[in-house]
Amino acid sequence: MQENFSLKPYNTFGVDAKAKYFTEINTVEALKEALSFSKDNGLSLLFLGGGSNILFTRDFDGLVIQLNLKGISLQPLDENEMLVTAKSGENWHELVMFCLDKNLGGLENLSLIPGNVGTSPMQNIGAYGTEIKDIFVRCTVLNLETLETEVFDLEKCRFGYRDSIFKQEGKGKYVILDVTFKLTTRNHRIKTEYGAIKTELEKSGIENPTIQEVSQAVISIRQSKLPDPKETGNAGSFFKNPTISLTQFEALHEQFQMMPGYPNNDTVKVPAGWLIEQCGWKGKQIGNVAAHKLQALVIVNATGNASGKEIFDFSTEIINSVKEKFGIELEREVNIM
Repeated sequence: MQENFSLKPYNTFGVDAKAKYFTEINTVEALKEALSFSKDNGLSLLFLGGGSNILFTRDFDGLVIQLNLKGISLQPLDENEMLVTAKSGENWHELVMFCLDKNLGGLENLSLIPGNVGTSPMQNIGAYGTEIKDIFVRCTVLNLETLETEVFDLEKCRFGYRDSIFKQEGKGKYVILDVTFKLTTRNHRIKTEYGAIKTELEKSGIENPTIQEVSQAVISIRQSKLPDPKETGNAGSFFKNPTISLTQFEALHEQFQMMPGYPNNDTVKVPAGWLIEQCGWKGKQIGNVAAHKLQALVIVNATGNASGKEIFDFSTEIINSVKEKFGIELEREVNIM
């Protein structure tokens, strides 16, 4: 247990905030001990995984627990399906690479997403036509009140777009210990329709891609558009793509004929990056903070010296300008502390 601990190396924005107490946990038993310590001392709790989806706007006057539970296990279901269970402290991209190395399909479109396995169900991470819910089976959680383990299946998690029970009524009540996915061992379902995957594959002359080739295409796209957090502090996509009514989209489309949209029944999902770019934010810098020059959806700690408040205020200005121009209110995807 460490006191007055700097969290700068533990968040991908590289914001220098301090925790009153900090501990790194490697076992469930140690986790229970840390929870008892926080309860005995009346401390608020914060669980950190890879620190890739959080913005510290102030010091944390409580106990920060970094979950470092490790381990991956495989359970064959039949000749075409395999259950893969990964503990919460496993790095997400390393899990994807582990599965691809064993020719297990289902995670390839989620390559190079930052963070750890334990946070993946919380916001139902997704990219290029795939979301966690598509291959999710269950997760084991620790109930913070009873200190008993529980199992949440697909239905109980109530996944939505970048959403789950863990961000709603279950927020602050559970900590995820491990996650189980159902992957294919052959007859893989290749998804190349979304985004620039097909174009990237065509560049390499690939017509019938393997899951490994799809993964490499996704990695190439992400590396060309998104900054490496190790070099420039960021949390990936800062905002959710807004969903608006079909009526509102049609009215906006008359005025902004180049506006892209992805219909779903009577609603349309609009790319937040496009909206932000149309408001002139792409590459724009104010003080220590900027919108990335290649992807306006990504806010970066441009100088490495930005405070969490500077980044938050910058995001507020973006929200206000998009609302003024399009009448659409963006929602932050990053957790604000």
